[in-house]
Amino acid sequence: MAALLILAVAGAAYFLSRPRTDTSAPAETPNPAPAAAPETPPTPSATPTPEPEPPPVALNILLVGSDSRVNARAEAASGARSDQRSDVLVFIHLPADRQSVYGISIMRDLWVDIPGYGAAKINAALELGGVPLQALTVSALLGQRIDHTVMLDFEGFSALTDALGGVVVDVKLPFSSTVDTRYYFPPGANRLNGAQALSFVRERHAFVDGDYQRVRNQQTFLKAALAKLLNEGGLADRNTVRELVRTVLPHVTLDASFTLASLEHLAYSLRSTAPGRGVFFTLPTAGTGTSRDGQSIVLQDPAATAAVSAALAGQTLAEYVAANNLQNGN
Repeated sequence: MAALLILAVAGAAYFLSRPRTDTSAPAETPNPAPAAAPETPPTPSATPTPEPEPPPVALNILLVGSDSRVNARAEAASGARSDQRSDVLVFIHLPADRQSVYGISIMRDLWVDIPGYGAAKINAALELGGVPLQALTVSALLGQRIDHTVMLDFEGFSALTDALGGVVVDVKLPFSSTVDTRYYFPPGANRLNGAQALSFVRERHAFVDGDYQRVRNQQTFLKAALAKLLNEGGLADRNTVRELVRTVLPHVTLDASFTLASLEHLAYSLRSTAPGRGVFFTLPTAGTGTSRDGQSIVLQDPAATAAVSAALAGQTLAEYVAANNLQNGN
């Protein structure tokens, strides 16, 4: 979802901000008057040299998917306390060479230290201090600066799917949704509309390993949606991008530093990224447990977390993925 959303918004920023080129033929003038004697043309002024595009740098983008069914994004963006938690957390890493896109899912019940509040599930940070505290918590966990944040709620996710005309996912583990639609997802190719896609990425009670399979389904959807957008040329068609962004932006909150210029540069830097170079995996954990106050939680794997953090810091995430056979997730 994050990579797809960023590509869509960035592509729109680039394509919609480009000046249009008038390619229509000039109107003919019947019986033109004799041409006047040519005048001495003025000395042309020097054409300014266009400012070169800054070279791409590595970027970290945090996707926050709120479980709110009402529009409470303003409260979360401001850092205020609100009645919502992060249902989805994906740390997106874009290397400076832009040859790959990495998505690291973080289990929403991961037991961490929330700065200023102490030990709690990582998704509680959104409730306690909005997007700023959620970003600070993930940053502390991975030892990485977060350059941008993107937040969307249920409506935004559903709208994005419908704007794409639906998304086809390959269901490896068939199941029936236990909430809302009660939709059945048979094995094989499933074309999902917005409501169905929301059920697909939210379901956890239908699986033996609960949230772990839910996160795998989220990654399956993300890769399928991203491939569709790129393979069908969605970012290359001005009208398609405009319609997609018009539909999605009302349901999305971007951090203040995500300006039109930064989106345009991001779009340029991603233009040579191949659709199949997306790698998505879940931050390794030590399984599940119970907190001292009786909550069901996901336990950290400190050694694995440190290894991911070191790979991010050393720009060796590709080697980490290969060494741990994470090319197709975990």
